[in-house]
Amino acid sequence: QVQLVESGGGLVQPGGSLRLSCAASGFTLDSYGIGWFRQAPGKEREGVSCISSYDGSTVYADTVKGRFTISRDNAKNTVYLQMNSLKPEDTAVYYCAADSLRDFCSFYVYEYDDWGQGTQVTVSS
Repeated sequence: QVQLVESGGGLVQPGGSLRLSCAASGFTLDSYGIGWFRQAPGKEREGVSCISSYDGSTVYADTVKGRFTISRDNAKNTVYLQMNSLKPEDTAVYYCAADSLRDFCSFYVYEYDDWGQGTQVTVSS
């Protein structure tokens, strides 16, 4: 059974950092494309970053480029999202998701089969 569990969210001041983790069980994570998405109240879920299964290439939304870094630890079967220089507009529930079919990742929500439960990130002074 495929399961994804996010952790690492919390309350942080503007300019601060957090590292989110997405721990996978029931499958080998490096065979899947993994995406990080977020959803703020009243807004649609949006893609933040993803890492492809084929070659480990990464994609970032323009709003987080240069501040966020996605990485994968195959030994721990975990994907991380390092978030630096956080802004109040980064406040949202963050989800990780797995795509079992495609070689290269995207921000299309419908391409992801399995989702974690989400972790809250709040950036506020």
